[in-house]
Amino acid sequence: MRQLQLLEPGKVELKDVPIPQAGRGELVLKIRGALTCGTDLKTFRRGHPKFHLPMPFGHEYSGDIVEIGVGGVKDFTVGDPVMLAPTTPCGHCEHCKRGLGNLCSYTMETMVHGGYAQYIKIPAHVATTNVYHKPASLSYAEAAALEPLSCVVYGSSFIDVTADQSNVLIIGAGPIGLLYIPVMRLKGARHITVVGRRQLRLECAKKLGADVVIDENQCPTSELPNLIRRGSPGGGSHIVIECTGQPSVWEEALQLASNGGQVMLFGGCASGTSFTLPLRDITQRGLTVKGAFHFTPDAVKETYRLLSEAKIDVSPIISHHLPLSQYQNIIDMLLRSEAIKISIDPDN
Repeated sequence: MRQLQLLEPGKVELKDVPIPQAGRGELVLKIRGALTCGTDLKTFRRGHPKFHLPMPFGHEYSGDIVEIGVGGVKDFTVGDPVMLAPTTPCGHCEHCKRGLGNLCSYTMETMVHGGYAQYIKIPAHVATTNVYHKPASLSYAEAAALEPLSCVVYGSSFIDVTADQSNVLIIGAGPIGLLYIPVMRLKGARHITVVGRRQLRLECAKKLGADVVIDENQCPTSELPNLIRRGSPGGGSHIVIECTGQPSVWEEALQLASNGGQVMLFGGCASGTSFTLPLRDITQRGLTVKGAFHFTPDAVKETYRLLSEAKIDVSPIISHHLPLSQYQNIIDMLLRSEAIKISIDPDN
C-alpha cells in the first residue's frame, strides 16, 4: 500500500509498505478520506516536540473497517464505515482521574498517525474509546473533521456565553478559528467577529455565520480595536478567542477584550515560546484568561453527536479535493495558504 511519511522537517516521501494486520482488539481501516491539518504543516516545517520522526503522516481520517482483530471491538463489523479521533488517555494517571485526559502523557505519545495512506491500523486503546459509526449523511471527508472539531468543542467548554457576555471575537481564520464560529453560535453567541487573512478563508467565515469579517491586511494595526468596537453591539468583545499561535497576537488578544471579558488562548505556539503578559489588563480590567489543549473522550462523544445530528456543517472548511499522488502540490498549497483543508483521496 502507499503511505506518505515525514522523514524530517521539510522532507516527505510516498512509500510502499505492507498493509497492516489487526492484532488483539485492533482494527484495520481502508482509508476513504483524510484531511490536512495546521499541525501537519507546523510539523512539516519544524518538527514537533511530541512526535518522533520519521513517522507516517496525517492524523485526520475516516474509512471502512476491513479487519477486526481477535477479541474484537464490540458493536463493529467488517465493512462498517467509521470515523474517529486518533488519541485516547491511559485512564489511570492523576490527570485522567481528574478528568484531564487531554493532559495525560499517554494521549499524545500514542497518537495514531498515518492518515495519508490507503490503510491504517487502529490500536485497541483507540478502537475501544474514540471510534464511532459514520452516519450516511456525512461524507468521509466531513467525518474526518471529528478530530479538529473535538479540539474546538473541548476548548469552547471553558468559555461562558451569557446574555451579557455574548459578543465573540475570533482572531485567526484558519480551520480552527473557522470551526469556532458554529460552535460558539451553538453556545449562544449573539455576535461574532472574525479577524483574519486570505479571501478564501474570510469568505468561508461568512458562510459559517460570522456577522463581521475583517481582513487584517486591509486594516492598519492601530485601527483594528476601533474597527472591532464599531462593528460589535455595545462596542466591545466580551469573548476573545486567539487561534493564530503567534505570541504578538496573544498579547493583542488581551488588549482587544472588553472590561470583564474572557480571553481564550487557543493557538499553539512553537515549543519554548514566551510572551509578555499585561498584568494590568488582567487585574485592573478584570479579564479572565484561559487556555485549552487537545480534547477528552467526552468532548469527542459530544462532537460526534453534533456532527451526526447535523448541528454543525463542516463542509465549508474543505476547500479542495486532491489525490494522494499530488502530495507535493498539497504541501505547497498549504505552505502558500491557498487552501483551508484539503481532502485527500488515498487511492489516486
